[in-house]
Amino acid sequence: MRHEQPQHHRHLIFPILRPANGSAAAALDDSPDAAAGTGTGADATPGTPPAPGSGSDGAVGAGVVLCPTCSTPLADGTHRPSDGTDPAPGNTDRLLAALSASESRFRAAFCDAGIGMALIDPDDRIIEVNPAFATLVGCGVGDLIHAHIRDIIDSEGMPDRLFPELVRNDRERLRVEKQLKHREGRTVWSKVTISLIRDGAGRPLYTLAMVEDITEQRRLGDRLEYQALHDPLTRLPNRTFFFERLDAACLTAGGTTAAELAESTGTAPGATGTGAERPDGRRVGVCYLDLDGFAAINETLGHHIGDQLLIAVASRLRRGVSDHSSHLVARMGGDEFAVLVADSRGSDQLTELAARILEALEHPFDVAGHRLVVTASVGVVERSVHETTPADLVKDADSTLYWSKADGRARWTLYDPDRGAHQLTRQLLATALRPALERGEFTIEYQPLVGLADGAVHGAEALVRWRHPCYGTLSPDRFIPLAEESGAIVPLGKWVLEESCRQAQRWLTEFPDTETFVSVNLAARQIWDSDVVADVAQALDSTGLPARLLQLEITESALLGPGGRPLQALQALADMGVRIAIDDFGTGYSNLAYLSRLPVHVLKLDGTFIEGFRDPSPAGRADLPGAGFRRSDADEQIVGAMVQLAHTLGLTVTAEGIESAAQAERLRLTGCDTAQGWYFAKPGEAEHVAAILRESRPAPDKR
Repeated sequence: MRHEQPQHHRHLIFPILRPANGSAAAALDDSPDAAAGTGTGADATPGTPPAPGSGSDGAVGAGVVLCPTCSTPLADGTHRPSDGTDPAPGNTDRLLAALSASESRFRAAFCDAGIGMALIDPDDRIIEVNPAFATLVGCGVGDLIHAHIRDIIDSEGMPDRLFPELVRNDRERLRVEKQLKHREGRTVWSKVTISLIRDGAGRPLYTLAMVEDITEQRRLGDRLEYQALHDPLTRLPNRTFFFERLDAACLTAGGTTAAELAESTGTAPGATGTGAERPDGRRVGVCYLDLDGFAAINETLGHHIGDQLLIAVASRLRRGVSDHSSHLVARMGGDEFAVLVADSRGSDQLTELAARILEALEHPFDVAGHRLVVTASVGVVERSVHETTPADLVKDADSTLYWSKADGRARWTLYDPDRGAHQLTRQLLATALRPALERGEFTIEYQPLVGLADGAVHGAEALVRWRHPCYGTLSPDRFIPLAEESGAIVPLGKWVLEESCRQAQRWLTEFPDTETFVSVNLAARQIWDSDVVADVAQALDSTGLPARLLQLEITESALLGPGGRPLQALQALADMGVRIAIDDFGTGYSNLAYLSRLPVHVLKLDGTFIEGFRDPSPAGRADLPGAGFRRSDADEQIVGAMVQLAHTLGLTVTAEGIESAAQAERLRLTGCDTAQGWYFAKPGEAEHVAAILRESRPAPDKR
């Protein structure tokens, strides 16, 4: 005989058994109390189902036995199989044996389970627990019977009453990670699954809690989380942790960042809103610091010493802000650290903190027998939460850090919006240099080089200009340093060289008697990063310009720097017949002994030496103050001495920045050979030089 089980019939076997002195009518009672297991009996506690194992012989009351699959009484003669046939003799005994075996299997599974299990009544009190559960909380099985589940499991986040909540929400299980209260006072993390157990009719009886110990998993997770958020060397929070805290500090009162608020309102970060969008006044600040000269310590003493130094620096930084719980010290990478100040009180607080950081690091460090002195450069940024984003805050702090290094190191620098805008413009220009060259945005202007003795144009200096579509015409001082930093000076310089040679060849074709040369500036990086000798040879060959009509200007510092490559390249160029000029002479090394061995033809005096020549001539300045007289007289004597030295070495001298006839005359008296400046002509188109050459051409003989 086989009894069919309904799909909703989910229950444990042993709770269906009733106490031996109970009645069959109680087992069949459909009342809610009966369904919840609130029977009575000598061995049963009122209001709770009997413990598993009671009535294990299978008999209930006066010989009434329930079917183990459908809960129908078997001994009253009314139970029939689903096909309607009479039960065969002896079936009752077999059913009782099956019931006993089923209960034994459940008992073994319940008691020997590797995870904790507990049966809980509708009042959230424990009916029975298995040994695994008792072990988790350090108690005996008997100690837990009738105990309230909230005395064992942390109730935070749990429903007020498990049983009613599960019934009312019509859900049969609840999974949570909770802390168990161990008898010794320690915490046991566990994964708890609470299921609702129903009777054969689908009515709720009690709940089953299955508890798995995940303490080690949580500890491992905590360790992994710590490792993911902390620097393994210094034990400081790392970059990831820093940005998590910075993101939290930059949240507005509504729980959004300034960028998200701007996106939702269609305004730029920092714009003042009204109503709910009005800033709540919170501010945030960052001190971003980098050790000065740390790379030298790594290179000379080794990385193991550098690591120990970083640990010592981290310890001092941590102690330096230990009195402020809202300050976070983090290692951002390498020798860079950052201090986050949430809820800043203003820029004064941040600058005071930066000063304390510098003071804390100024004392020597004793590392592995080495006494090391290091300094730091600090960039400080402080602003309203509504005026920034975490990315912008760190970007500006990093930029300010490098301003501090550029200003002399071992100092702090507060972010300056104007300087930041200037740096942004520089970056945009540096990025656009190479594309601008491809688009043909560069042009060349020429400034005449005039002989002071005869007033004739001997040559012209090529000066590159950038006709930027947004910023207008940019002079070389705006972009040449950027080109040298980025390496774009190599293709740009090659283009200027070819265009200048091509223009000089046109002048030679139109004015063959003047042989006007062109002077082109040569950057030191062009010598180091390219084969400048081959580039010059190609330019001369492609344009047909004689080498004697090309002059290359290189600064004194680049020419006399370390290494022999510049000298070798210049010697090769001089051997080709190209003229070599030292630009800004007197501002570099000024190694006069070395000068006699250089392949140089021209010295170009820096404009600072010509400033004294703006005073009236010596004959007309007898009434000037002595200090002014001495400055002007000293400049004149210095220039005269350099001119004499150059002539002694067989060099010619060119002066820059001539603005008046008096200056030109006084320079002529010193013996200076050529000059350029606005007095003669401003830089302009090549046609302007050609016009001057036409005017100076002798009138044709009409005879």
